[in-house]
Amino acid sequence: MLSLVEEHGLLKGKTVGVDSTLLEANAAMKSIVRRDTGEDWEAYVRGLAEAEGVEINSDDDLRKFDRKRKGKKASNQDWQSSSDPDARIMKMKKGHTHLSYKQEHTVDLETEVILSAEIYHGNESDGNTLLDSVNTAQGNLQQADSEAAIKEVVGDKGYHKNETLAKCKKDELRTYICESDGPNRRWTDKPADYEAAYRANRRRLKGDRNKRLQKLRCERVERSFAHVCETGGARRTWLRGLENNRKKVRLAVAAHNLGLILRKLLGSGKPREFAGLPRLLISMFSPLQAALKPSQRLLSHANPFHRVHDQQHRPKLLTPTCTL
Repeated sequence: MLSLVEEHGLLKGKTVGVDSTLLEANAAMKSIVRRDTGEDWEAYVRGLAEAEGVEINSDDDLRKFDRKRKGKKASNQDWQSSSDPDARIMKMKKGHTHLSYKQEHTVDLETEVILSAEIYHGNESDGNTLLDSVNTAQGNLQQADSEAAIKEVVGDKGYHKNETLAKCKKDELRTYICESDGPNRRWTDKPADYEAAYRANRRRLKGDRNKRLQKLRCERVERSFAHVCETGGARRTWLRGLENNRKKVRLAVAAHNLGLILRKLLGSGKPREFAGLPRLLISMFSPLQAALKPSQRLLSHANPFHRVHDQQHRPKLLTPTCTL
């Protein structure tokens, strides 16, 4: 698909924006089991009650004990889904806890083309997956026989990590990653290249170019998630496993990039732009109608029947009469 995008001149690839979102996995919290023993939640709680000497006679007693016990926590280190082991327990944006995956987009900020869309475990931090997504996008550009090379990376404060900034500088990538609020950093126990990369990123954040790039990132990267996840119905996945979800997301992203090509060719490429198609059709037929008007006049003057017919059916003007 990127080769087709390259043919239409929609690949620039110099400045990219990176962002991620969580997808609900096709697995329920009721399916989680212990990683060490394989017990489900009910068997685990019954074992805790038996160890404390609490008598459990019914399911209501079990739920009451589980509700009141302290230290209740379902961590990914201790629990996993029995139906989808690749899914991870995460707190979603709406506040509820669910098994999920992380979807990360690398978007060309100039043309809105999605260069790469990767699926990771839900508990993978943004700082750890930034370089993987950017390198995948660069590899996709090379496979598309494009001469574009990624030089600048724009991200929010979730991607701010000293090690990641240092690796980006080593790979000759200029970072525009927002810095999270926090105490002053200590550099005596860290490598020297960490501080140099941190200072360079902070210096770029103070410029006007960073404001323009951050505005484009908020507009165009978030728009890609709106088209793929919300309008495209991919906020919840119905497949299981990392590889299966990666294949599905790549197909959805290919449809998104195809919509950009159609928008360039026809002026409308997305479902919500269907309202603009009538205007497009009118604009296409207006030159044809204007070109046919002279020939219609010649035919009407050449045919005497049309002249007689027009005179007979021409409406008579009513002249006002004045009476004294």
